[in-house]
Amino acid sequence: MGFKIFSPATILVAIASMGLSGPVYAQTAIEAIALSAVSPDASKSADAIAALRAKGPNGLQAFLEVYGDELKRDRANPAISSSQSRLNAMLDTICQQRDCYESRLYWYTDLEQAKAQAKAEGKPILSLRLLGRLDEEYSCANSRFFRIALYPNAEVSKLLRDRFILHWQSVRPVPKVTIDFGDGRQMQRTLTGNSIHYILDAEGRPIDALPGLYGPKAFQRQLEQAEKTVKESSRLTDSQRDEFLRQYYRSRLAEIEGNWAADLSKLGISLPLGRVENPQPSNNVPTAEQAGQVAISKSRVEIPIVRAISPVRTALENATDDSMWAKLAELHAEEARLDINSQTLMRRKNPIAYQVDESLQRTVRNFERLIAADTVRNEYSLHTKLYQWFAEGVSTKDVQTLNERVYAELFLTPSSDPWLGLFPSDAYTAIENDGIGRRN
Repeated sequence: MGFKIFSPATILVAIASMGLSGPVYAQTAIEAIALSAVSPDASKSADAIAALRAKGPNGLQAFLEVYGDELKRDRANPAISSSQSRLNAMLDTICQQRDCYESRLYWYTDLEQAKAQAKAEGKPILSLRLLGRLDEEYSCANSRFFRIALYPNAEVSKLLRDRFILHWQSVRPVPKVTIDFGDGRQMQRTLTGNSIHYILDAEGRPIDALPGLYGPKAFQRQLEQAEKTVKESSRLTDSQRDEFLRQYYRSRLAEIEGNWAADLSKLGISLPLGRVENPQPSNNVPTAEQAGQVAISKSRVEIPIVRAISPVRTALENATDDSMWAKLAELHAEEARLDINSQTLMRRKNPIAYQVDESLQRTVRNFERLIAADTVRNEYSLHTKLYQWFAEGVSTKDVQTLNERVYAELFLTPSSDPWLGLFPSDAYTAIENDGIGRRN
């Protein structure tokens, strides 16, 4: 790549000879650390990368300024995949996000550090919970889709970079399966798992949450609304804040029900629900307990879920079967469009398959349909359940407690199940020990 290697000592001596001090000196010093990242000495390189990581977003920016041209050349070369670029690997370590070049987002992995930064900058926190790790290729499917469809998107990444403090935490390792075809070929995939973005205030308290995958435009709209709510609630006393949020969640429930009914009406399904057509915030939080089914990843699993269901929601659910969900997704196709950054990353992750533009565009269209379908289901089915929990104030003050409930009742992968539903106790496999063992 033609890198010029200078020792940090040499660079710092040169800086001192220029008589630089204060912010200028500090900026030049951090760039000197960035120059050491490509040292042929593995130990020095690792130390420099760790130092840049410790500098936060400033360390990321220094690395991008020093190696921007080389990164751009790597990006433009179809023969170099993301995994083959040494600079990309360094960047991913600094960002703690796989495929960071397209998003250029810095993620905290310590919530206390994220909270301190949020307080210092007066910003909300976007906290991702996932199976696996965001900085590894084989994290759960939804988090991989986030790295393709959301984080690289030009408008979304700017919003995240400028107005949020980013944090991620792994809930548990993601299950992986390797298929051996017996002729030397192997295929590796992940199984099950879901992800959720929590919007937290600077104290780390959950204000909103976006379960699963949303289209870029829908994701951006939700974040902007949540950001506004965080700022408004932060100006209130504790008692005022609680009442403000209760009213907000009731209002949002009515609004989503109204949008759901309006979409069904466009498809010729008319429901005699006057409140839905003109939704108003309700002063009464529904409290009836129902056991029901939730649709997750095109499969249905029965599990008791404590939830409050209004007659409006019952009618909406009854009117929305699988075929109707697909039609609803078509109404929201524009919210799922992938921008050029996402498409470029898709091509770069598989340059051989997408040498022909037609092949890429066919995959893009299919992926966009999947995103649109997830968007409407997650918003109308899962997001409303979260708002019901928020309105009731149950298990919602602490993000860790809330997350336990989300994975148990919303995603149906409770921490109490070590096999994530992949090993039913009543299933007979005819395999010794049911194929259960430990890796050597």
